[in-house]
Amino acid sequence: MEKNILLGHGSGGRLSHDLINQLFYKYFNNPILSQQTDSAILPAETANLAYTTDSYVVDPIFFNGGNIGKLAICGTVNDLAVSGATPKYISSAFIIEEGFPFEDLEKIVASMADEAKKAGVIITTGDTKVVNKGQCDKVFINTSGIGFLNDKYKTISSGINIGTGDKILLNGSIADHGMTIMAARNFGNFTSDIQSDCASLNGMIREILEAGCRIKFMRDATRGGIATVLCELAEQHKRGVLIDEAQVNVNENVRGICELLGFDPFYVANEGKVIVVVEAADATKALHIMQQNEFGKNASIIGEIVDEHHGKAILQTGIGGKRIIDMLAGEQLPRIC
Repeated sequence: MEKNILLGHGSGGRLSHDLINQLFYKYFNNPILSQQTDSAILPAETANLAYTTDSYVVDPIFFNGGNIGKLAICGTVNDLAVSGATPKYISSAFIIEEGFPFEDLEKIVASMADEAKKAGVIITTGDTKVVNKGQCDKVFINTSGIGFLNDKYKTISSGINIGTGDKILLNGSIADHGMTIMAARNFGNFTSDIQSDCASLNGMIREILEAGCRIKFMRDATRGGIATVLCELAEQHKRGVLIDEAQVNVNENVRGICELLGFDPFYVANEGKVIVVVEAADATKALHIMQQNEFGKNASIIGEIVDEHHGKAILQTGIGGKRIIDMLAGEQLPRIC
């Protein structure tokens, strides 16, 4: 293989053939992909399919705790999992800039294969395009995902069963991913203990569901952070949301960088955090299950659904006051995922 990606790698000819066979099939190979058909033929396990798609343009593409490839798998897996679905199949399409180092592309592809294996999903189909130098920033990735959804979980994504008294859980510290990216952009080789929380959460979520916890709603808190999820939760369901600031964990190094750069951690992106609304009677059980999982060790009950200030999310601050959690007016952190 060439050391760098050439325009010919996207031509559909011999170089394309070699790239697909010597790189993508090397890492992604499975019985479905190996059929080499234009459309993957997938066995269905249920009549309810969950389907999602997303594109990843993060800058920088390599960061402490992951890279654009791992992020692409985790993001798609989590979008399916928070709907109550079991993620199964993923497609992967690459737009690569001419001259991009093959070595870096291989690292990205290898990390995708590794994360897909950990999450129990299969990369079944894909596409590769190469554009002229300067027409794309290194590499962009689009993924789509399919999962199977049991009838009893169909209302989770809509949250229509949310009620007063339901508890709101969060599986750990916030703002780790966004501040890792910002530290890399602003400080280059600056070293610290912070790293992205990028992770596939479907295993932990499945444990909570299979334990019989009555989950009313789930959403992964990516762009816009937990504040955006909480605002949407309150506005869409005309419910009051009350959050206890003292129960929301922010790592000290992350808090320090937020203060240095002028960011509120509530609005900073996460890639391994999920907001879970659960029946009050099942909250302690769900919390315990989270805390036994590697991605929920620092989980906490951060608030509840209340029968007041309908349509608004309110933060009970550490000094005893209250303030409205508002929606971001614009893009706080571009190209964060």
